[in-house]
Amino acid sequence: MTDLSKYRNIGIFAHVDAGKTTTTERILKLTGKIHKIGDTHDGSTTTDFMEQEAERGITIQSAATTCFWNDHRLNIIDTPGHVDFTIEVYRSLKVLDGGVGVFCGSGGVEPQSETNWRYANDSEVSRLIFVNKLDRMGADFYRVVEQVKNVLGATPLVMTLPIGIEDDFCGVVDVLEQKAYVWDDTGLPENYEVQDIPADMVEKAAEYREALIETALEQDEDLMMAYLEEGVEPTMEQIKSCIKKGTHNLSFFPTYCGSAYKNKGIQLVLNAVTDYLPSPTEVEPQDLTDEETGEATGEKAIVSADEPLRALAFKIMDDRFGALTFIRIYSGRMSKGDTILNAATGKTERIGRMVEMHADERSELTSAQAGDIIAVVGMKNVQTGHTLCDPKHPCTLEAMIFPDPVISIAVAPKDKGSTEKMGIAIGKMVAEDPSFQVETDEDSGETILKGMGELHLDIKVDILKRTYGVELDVGQPQVAYRETITQEVEDSYTHKKQSGGSGQFGKIDYRIKPGEQGSGFQFKSTVVGGNVPKEFFPAIEKGFAGMMQQGVLAGFPTLDVEVELYDGAYHAVDSSAIAFEIAAKGAFRQSMPKAGPQLLEPIMKVDIFTPEDHVGDVIGDINRRRGMIKDQEAGATGVRVKADVPLSEMFGYIGHLRTMTSGRGQFSMEFSHYAACPANVAEAVIAAEKEKKAKK
Repeated sequence: MTDLSKYRNIGIFAHVDAGKTTTTERILKLTGKIHKIGDTHDGSTTTDFMEQEAERGITIQSAATTCFWNDHRLNIIDTPGHVDFTIEVYRSLKVLDGGVGVFCGSGGVEPQSETNWRYANDSEVSRLIFVNKLDRMGADFYRVVEQVKNVLGATPLVMTLPIGIEDDFCGVVDVLEQKAYVWDDTGLPENYEVQDIPADMVEKAAEYREALIETALEQDEDLMMAYLEEGVEPTMEQIKSCIKKGTHNLSFFPTYCGSAYKNKGIQLVLNAVTDYLPSPTEVEPQDLTDEETGEATGEKAIVSADEPLRALAFKIMDDRFGALTFIRIYSGRMSKGDTILNAATGKTERIGRMVEMHADERSELTSAQAGDIIAVVGMKNVQTGHTLCDPKHPCTLEAMIFPDPVISIAVAPKDKGSTEKMGIAIGKMVAEDPSFQVETDEDSGETILKGMGELHLDIKVDILKRTYGVELDVGQPQVAYRETITQEVEDSYTHKKQSGGSGQFGKIDYRIKPGEQGSGFQFKSTVVGGNVPKEFFPAIEKGFAGMMQQGVLAGFPTLDVEVELYDGAYHAVDSSAIAFEIAAKGAFRQSMPKAGPQLLEPIMKVDIFTPEDHVGDVIGDINRRRGMIKDQEAGATGVRVKADVPLSEMFGYIGHLRTMTSGRGQFSMEFSHYAACPANVAEAVIAAEKEKKAKK
């Protein structure tokens, strides 16, 4: 099929346990892609095919699949909800044209929903909203709609209303068509009847229809004027056209409701995907960027099969047949046997096997075109975020930016045989997941694994053990501390060396001061009169920047520092770039201890759900962990407590929370910012680091 207007590339994203995988499973059943519905509770769903996913009942990696509905081809990516795997959502949204945000009818807008929504806003992805689990205790569709407005600052366009709630939930009212869809008790998604709206909902349905039409017509001034001034009711086609336009430009988000688990309401969401979400040709084309600077060049990757090839590798997955590279083709065609250019490495690769993915199954392809999401088997040097293009028309697509890890553990193989296996396995895993990093401690020779959270690293260790057969001894989790400065220092440093032959000379006068929070390292020069020639500025900047990796307190990377070079001196013969770089390094060592160095710790945004009778215990415990309570919100089944808490105090928290709340509490957390450590904590961390170095 080559008609791009019939393509929909969509992602399903939400907070953990809102029902993304179950929703995807129901979509696959309704579209005839699968014949037996799997269940996350027993690990039998299509898109959660990893052993670890089946056991834990959570999604760990995004999975792609393709199905058909109303003559449209749907390429669907089911993404994880857990904060430790946010990168999977980020990179999926980067290559999708539309999405379905799933919200739990009782949990509402939860923290990870906010993060994913923010990513989707950044990527300017059109979305539908599906309020799921309306059969659950404490479900309230109207409360969730209000939360979407207040918490996400978005405009929900209510398209369906629930009939009944909790145990009595049996169907939905289509607000636009003014019809009721009622399912029977067999639990089969196709067993429903279209009926008249229940008498007690007629007034509410009419009210919502009027609001829907008024919001939609804001997209077309002429229709709006005719409707308001002359009372001319627009046709169904005109209303749908306005809804489509508003969805595409993110003015509002069509909002549906149902219960994926009970198979109610999914058909209307699928109809909305084909009616309102954009095809690949209807989204703003991707910018081409300058390879050196990363700035947009003004050119776009026009979505057309007749353009030169432009594609983005957005995910690598190790597989029993070799590495699988997931690719979104933006323009042009790709065929088996083609030679393509990897713009990031400057090397060409030949396309071998191309496959269409259905979770962990695949079907062979001989060619693909603009709009397709496919996988290629056995590409050698391609990494996440690399641009693949026609060798005659080299180009670079906008790069992906990945978050820095906040937690690390030291691991060591239990036996000699595992050492080599571990090196190969970790190499593959780092290629798959850019938020998972590995380094070797130069002093101790230990292997340090870095990740986004305890669960992230726990699963990586589990994969090493089961998939690759590497048995490991695992150390305690370590926090990724940082350092900064609190005072401005004006100083001068001279590097002079005479040892026969030409010497080395470089003098710099500089100011070091604290930068804005989140600004990183900044260097500027205000030297006038040529006392330090311009060609030495990059070497001076390089000297300072290199030293920022090892702070003066405990050797942690230094953040948010501004260095200004305002004067200096050079020697016509002895000065060189290397001399000025050495001078900058010496200047760092000399001045940073005078600038009030301070230890910073990662602060996590924590969202805790607790039954009402345990709120006092939970808040008291958070205060003991040096946490700051930000907000409390009472819901139908308990209270949500939002707080900022240092990561170092949150290790093993789930066990404590379950004990305090008789097993009913839940929490999620994500990195928020770095903040200064209290003096007693800083002293303990610095002492521990010194002791560690002394042992080595």
